Amino acid sequence: MAIQRMDNVGIVVEDMDAAIAFFVELGMELEGRAEVEGPVADGCTGLDGVHCDIAMVRTPDGHSRLELARYRSPAPISAGPRDRPHNILGTHRVMFAVDDLEDTVARLRPHGAELVGEIVRFEDSHLLCYLRGPEGIIVGLAEQLR
Repeated sequence: MAIQRMDNVGIVVEDMDAAIAFFVELGMELEGRAEVEGPVADGCTGLDGVHCDIAMVRTPDGHSRLELARYRSPAPISAGPRDRPHNILGTHRVMFAVDDLEDTVARLRPHGAELVGEIVRFEDSHLLCYLRGPEGIIVGLAEQLR
């Protein structure tokens, strides 16, 4: 077997505290924070002079993680407008299963979350929505209907 598991998804952010607050409000747990720099960071990323703060947040079941990174150097590069449409090439969303979709959206709004479209019902199985979270990343939410 070539792969054991997916370890984490990385997201570069400007405001680390706001990103952590958003994902903690979503229900993730802060696993830890650290500073990363030096030859290993440079070699892995292909960048020179890497110095960044990282935070790892995990889902309550412990199986999924997001690594949030705030680069001190080299300076982060904008990938364009943060309100890009959903059909842009590349990674476009991270999806989470939630118990109560409408309550989750309401709790995330004070943290800057905005619906991309609307909350929709998929047959009799799920309520779904996409919302824009920290740094413009699209976060998908799915509530399984009983």
